[in-house]
Amino acid sequence: MSLSTAENSTTAPEPVGAYPHARRVGKLLFLSGVGPRKKGSKDIPGVSLDDQGNITDYDIEAQCHSVFANVRDILESCGASWGDLVDVTVFLTNMDDDFASYNKLWAEYFADDPPCRTTIEINKLPTPIAIELKCIAVLPGEA
Repeated sequence: MSLSTAENSTTAPEPVGAYPHARRVGKLLFLSGVGPRKKGSKDIPGVSLDDQGNITDYDIEAQCHSVFANVRDILESCGASWGDLVDVTVFLTNMDDDFASYNKLWAEYFADDPPCRTTIEINKLPTPIAIELKCIAVLPGEA
């Protein structure tokens, strides 16, 4: 008997691998890594690529807005909301250049009662993106 349930959103971008958007375990909802891609497309807001698929330029603010929207879509598809987030791990590929912009937008999106947060710089993500979020939420009525 499984103690967890896989959840997939019909509004968020499709996962890039063999994993669900989220997994429900009791009162907790664990989101798989979420990036800024657009649903039904490989387009990434604010990213310019060369012919070989390498990043030539990107706008971290456009990616932040998009990744936050994707997280919200997944939460809402699973019966949760933005305010139900309790822990977020943020992966940035360029802490020196992007942290200040990302941190400013974080403060706007989480103006009241923000979740716990850890921000980590990594050298690369599986697709040509500069930010990915790994989130945990408590489902409403379950706390």
